[in-house]
Amino acid sequence: MTDASDGPPRSGDGRPALERAGLAVMAAVTAVVFGGLAVAAWSQGELFLAVMSGIGALMTLWAATASLLRS
Repeated sequence: MTDASDGPPRSGDGRPALERAGLAVMAAVTAVVFGGLAVAAWSQGELFLAVMSGIGALMTLWAATASLLRS
């Protein structure tokens, strides 16, 4: 069994904070679009589309938060 740190060495310190913040803002805008789609689909009775769009919004927000908190 290997440790998670046994992967290839990473070059540099990762993405700069400004780039991570920009990516998080773009993800937040995308999440708002997914959320709007979920509300519109729910109001028209399209439950499957509403649920899938809601899940997409939550996953996008999760990815944005992970991008911001990554060191």
